[in-house]
Amino acid sequence: MKRLIVLLSIVVVFMTGCSVYELDQTNISRNIKTLLSHNTKLHNVNYSGYRYYLPKGIRFVNKDEYNAILSDSNKNIYYMYVDAISYYHKVENDYDISSSSHYSKRLDYNHKTGYIQIDESEGKYFIQFVFNYVKIEAFVSKRDLTDAVNNMCYILRSVKYNDSVLESLIGENALNYHEEDYSLFKADSNKESYMEVVKRSENDEYNKYLEDEKINLDY
Repeated sequence: MKRLIVLLSIVVVFMTGCSVYELDQTNISRNIKTLLSHNTKLHNVNYSGYRYYLPKGIRFVNKDEYNAILSDSNKNIYYMYVDAISYYHKVENDYDISSSSHYSKRLDYNHKTGYIQIDESEGKYFIQFVFNYVKIEAFVSKRDLTDAVNNMCYILRSVKYNDSVLESLIGENALNYHEEDYSLFKADSNKESYMEVVKRSENDEYNKYLEDEKINLDY
């Protein structure tokens, strides 16, 4: 009987393609290394030029092709920006570690680079997480800090670009993006700019008309 259970467990892991990670609720650095050092082929969000995976518990509040407002099961709001232009031009990561931040680190895993910077403000934590030409920001409580960073890791490591599609889009000047939003490799965003982005989304027509046909969130 025990042998049968073990065999069934192996089959389940094989069929789902999922990996089991031992994450630490007190060690952000360890979790980042564990998650970002492993590639994944999972994806459930598709756009022209790229795709990525939203883990269970994360949903869209607002989205377009290169920007998204996300929400987690603890009702934390994440702002996500995909910088396909910088990816296309292979802009290098020149982030400087911030000694005044609660946490600041350059990232380099599987030939993908970025950084994470966490600043404390008003008893909460403002996260700026950049990896593989995607930036995610959130303003969370200490209790939710580790889970928020873990969620960002799951999303950021899954981003996969389609070079041929981006070549066509950018070459034809048909790529729609908002250049003024953020410069990914400069941690010059702040809580106020992040809150403005979230506030604008509350009055955006996308809240009424989410494009469900573009996404499959079956788990």
